[in-house]
Amino acid sequence: MLTLYDYLPSQNAWKIRVLLGLLGIAYETRIVSIFEGESHTEAFLKLNPAGAVPVLGLENGEAIAESNAILTYLAEGTPYLPSDRFARAKVMQWLFFEQYHVEPVIGSLRYWTLTGRLERSQAMVAGKREAGVRALGALERSLANTQFLVGNALTIADIAVYAYSHRAEDCGFSLADYPAVDAWMVRLSEAIGPDHPVHPYSIDPHSRA
Repeated sequence: MLTLYDYLPSQNAWKIRVLLGLLGIAYETRIVSIFEGESHTEAFLKLNPAGAVPVLGLENGEAIAESNAILTYLAEGTPYLPSDRFARAKVMQWLFFEQYHVEPVIGSLRYWTLTGRLERSQAMVAGKREAGVRALGALERSLANTQFLVGNALTIADIAVYAYSHRAEDCGFSLADYPAVDAWMVRLSEAIGPDHPVHPYSIDPHSRA
């Protein structure tokens, strides 16, 4: 059975839980207490030298790190990763976009805001907010005439980008300013269903600064 090394408040880990659920794949969960240093133990660093969750442990003992690499592995041969060369490249385009323009921007601002670290990171906040506006603007333009990011079918591109972008209001962005993005988020929420809640950092007593 697959093993997901997870930290519940992480939206990167949330992506994997969502896809596993949509695919109906059974898996075991091992919670990694990141604020207590469990992701930097010798045992965990053998799974992911970068010391971050999520990690997917395979049945043969191998492991895959980086959330979008895990999504790609799990989605292979399913409708969530098109076989068409162009459509597949477009999915990859959005996976790269998410890791460059969304997760390190909205994800960081959200993390700082919800764990009391915003003030200590103040020198970077303005630049991150500007970058967040640009990212949401790019999504707005891209979703103006399409149901999903790659044509009219849900793919791992949508799951990846949605993970942090739909939490943008946690750190001060107004999704009402982006009606096409907001409508896309409603479609994604309906497609994903209610079985994959977002867990607040407050569930972890070690998360506060």
